[in-house]
Amino acid sequence: MRINSKISVSFQLAAILLMGSFSFSIASAAERKMESGWRSLPLISNGKIDKDWCHVGWGGFVVDGDLLKAECDPKGLGLLVYEKEKFGNCQIRVMFKTKDEKSNSGVYVRIDNGILEQTNNPGAAFDRTGGKISPASMEKMKATSEREEGAWYAVHHGYEVQIRDSDDPLHRTGAIYSLAASSAAPSKASDWKTMIITLSGSRIFVDLNGKRVTTFDPASPGISQKREWFEPKREPGRPESGYIGLQNHDPGDIVWFKEVSVRPLSNADTK
Repeated sequence: MRINSKISVSFQLAAILLMGSFSFSIASAAERKMESGWRSLPLISNGKIDKDWCHVGWGGFVVDGDLLKAECDPKGLGLLVYEKEKFGNCQIRVMFKTKDEKSNSGVYVRIDNGILEQTNNPGAAFDRTGGKISPASMEKMKATSEREEGAWYAVHHGYEVQIRDSDDPLHRTGAIYSLAASSAAPSKASDWKTMIITLSGSRIFVDLNGKRVTTFDPASPGISQKREWFEPKREPGRPESGYIGLQNHDPGDIVWFKEVSVRPLSNADTK
């Protein structure tokens, strides 16, 4: 039977469109399967910071549309802690952007149980009368850090994955603050960035925008024992299952967070 040429062309076009639709469906299904491993931790509920988060120290966070924005306080740093559960072997995905390259923040992991006892104990406060930190309040802040009060508890009993583009490798975005250097190159501050933190046993890996920038093993003999007063103590052991937190730092350090998600660790993620 001879088929009209116009009808034949129509059948061919329909077949092509059908195959294209089928390929798209397969790709979408694969993407959905890959994405389905992530579980979002609620940041905002009913226009307020979700009840599963508590704040430790000074300052805080505010709701800015559908984002969390760091609300820093001249008195000192603070930490928003996800108190509902602790996280062991897993991956943590954080999407954030900063106002400028000097905006300072961080994502804390492996914080031990004692952090929840600090919610009503902010510790010493900076006195910035005249625009500068007074020497007397600086000494008090050094003492409050040494006593591990307020948000300083997390500094010494957790690990900070740094957020700050303009600094040296041990203190720039992706670094395990003062402990493991980041190879991340400076980038535009206003761009959204995706950081994936992999917790595998005692090790921590950090990927920034799809590129591995930091590898940290606390048992490595290469870790410097020298530190400044505001850097983490080396001695306390961090748990392999602990709390996570988002840091607010100094006035002007404006950082927005759009997402914090977690997913189980696969064998492929441990290298």
